[in-house]
Amino acid sequence: MKKISIWMVILMVSFASVFTYTGTAEASYEPGVGTVILVDADSGKILFEQNAEVALPPASMTKMMSEYLILEAINDGDISWDTTVPVSEYLAGLSHNRSLSNVPMRIDEEYTVEELYESVAIYSANAATMALAELISGSEGSFVEKMNERGSEIGMGTTLREAGDEYGLDNLEEIASEELGDFQFVNSTGLPNHLLDGNHPDGTGETEDNFMSAKASAILAYHLVNDYPEVLDTAKIPEKIFREGTEDAITMQNWNWMIEGTQLSDLDNEDVDGLKTGHTNAAGYTFTGTAERDGQRLVSVVMGAESEVDRFNETGRILDWGFENFSEQELFPADMTLDGYETLPVKKGQEEEVTIASTDAISMVIHEDDLEAYSYSVQLDEDQLSEDGELEAPIESGMVVGQMVIEYEGENEETFLPGEGGETTSVDIVTTGEVERAGWFSLTFQSIGDFFSGMWTNVADTVRGWF
Repeated sequence: MKKISIWMVILMVSFASVFTYTGTAEASYEPGVGTVILVDADSGKILFEQNAEVALPPASMTKMMSEYLILEAINDGDISWDTTVPVSEYLAGLSHNRSLSNVPMRIDEEYTVEELYESVAIYSANAATMALAELISGSEGSFVEKMNERGSEIGMGTTLREAGDEYGLDNLEEIASEELGDFQFVNSTGLPNHLLDGNHPDGTGETEDNFMSAKASAILAYHLVNDYPEVLDTAKIPEKIFREGTEDAITMQNWNWMIEGTQLSDLDNEDVDGLKTGHTNAAGYTFTGTAERDGQRLVSVVMGAESEVDRFNETGRILDWGFENFSEQELFPADMTLDGYETLPVKKGQEEEVTIASTDAISMVIHEDDLEAYSYSVQLDEDQLSEDGELEAPIESGMVVGQMVIEYEGENEETFLPGEGGETTSVDIVTTGEVERAGWFSLTFQSIGDFFSGMWTNVADTVRGWF
């Protein structure tokens, strides 16, 4: 009964969200779907997540990795936009299956990488994706191997097969249900393998499906928009005609209805310029969105929505909430004098001390309520200091003498995508003046002074010991 009640609540929330979101930001965000994550696209800081580590079927969001590898091949010079793409008889036949998202292709026609890539990024064309995969790797099976390798390299986590090997399991659905892995690509498109009529990639099972957690999807999208920002130039095109002027001409409407100029104007969002939708029976309605407002870019992932409109409404809600509540703030300025560490003592110098300060300003994307939740500590480089904490002259301006370490003391845990933050944030502390070494005569008198000072200290200690 408890499970039934939970699902009733989810269905009620999903039904209510079918109506277009007004764009009014909420003080707090309560998800209307089971799985969601929001990430700052510059720092990789996770601003919100719910069930984000559960591997689920992502549907055509899988194509983000295919797009990544296509753009990588372009940038590496392995292929060019003008490269001709061979089309097999199987793919030509599959491309005419209008029950799947496709653009029509023929074996006796020539297609460029650019026009097929556009069909993938705008219209989520499945057969075109497979044709590009075969061009780049020789077979879709080899391309899928590369997809999984690249996923591991960019930090998407553990593949389900790796987790299965560790726990003695071989069924991807079971491994995912046990929450043992983070992602697994079994084809280049996101279609379940059973829809490929036995032509699934080598090394994968006929009934297998792709899997990605929301966090893995966010990591992939984060790297896609940062490593190859040109992906957005195509992802934001609302509509384009494939093979215009031929009998195979087809209008490709962008499945991302938040892009201005697509088929549902009520969902238009001027900030949104990507990235990838998806839908299968197993996945429900999924969407990895990205938007930029006032120079700040966010990436969101919504999985398991109940309808096409619902996934966009939910995306609009969390993006608006993120933009209204998080912004980059300067926490500490550059060249800051540090409390209690304005100077360091100097030995063997013409001056007895040198001024120090931090170098760069510290700016971070933070919640508006956390502005006062950051402090700093000072960690001096002991290797450069004497036992008495002195620097030895000569000293040049700009000499690194330690680190200013930023510390978060708020109520919320700060988390980042793997490899993109989470380590201690710090800046160098440097000397801001010069101290020349004292001459021989001065050093001699300093030594004499040090001798008598030390002797007096020993005498005083002895006298104190008598009492």
